[in-house]
Amino acid sequence: MRRALVPALVLSALAAALPARAQQVDCSAAQTQMDLTFCAQQAWMAADEDLNLAWGLAMAAARAQDASYLPPGQPPAADMLRAAQRTWITFRDQACAAESNLARGGSMQPMLDFSCRERLTRQRTEDLRYYGEMN
Repeated sequence: MRRALVPALVLSALAAALPARAQQVDCSAAQTQMDLTFCAQQAWMAADEDLNLAWGLAMAAARAQDASYLPPGQPPAADMLRAAQRTWITFRDQACAAESNLARGGSMQPMLDFSCRERLTRQRTEDLRYYGEMN
C-alpha cells in the first residue's frame, strides 16, 4: 500500500509547487527534471482542455442522435458514450501508471506519467472529434 502512495504523493507535491514555476519556466528550453516535469504537466493540462471541448461536441452529437431516433430496447448513445469515456479514463490512468513505472521511484516518474497522459489524451480527443463529426 505504501508503494502505491509514493507516486501520488510526488504528483501532489509537484502540483502544489508548480503554479509559482509557471512564470519562470521556458518549456522550449527546459533542462532540469523539475522543469521537464512541470512542462509535461502543462502539456497534459492543455491536452485535457482540448479533450473537454471534444467531449462536449461528442456528447452533443450523441444526444442529437438519441433525439432523432432511439430504437426500442437500445441504450441511448449518450449513455454508451459516457460509459466508454469513464472506462477510457480508467484505462488511461492505469496505462500511464504502468508506463511511468519504468522510472519507479525516480525523479522522472511523474514526467513519464504526465507525458503518457498527454499522448493518450490527445489520441482520445481525436476519437471524440471523429465521433462528433460522424454523427
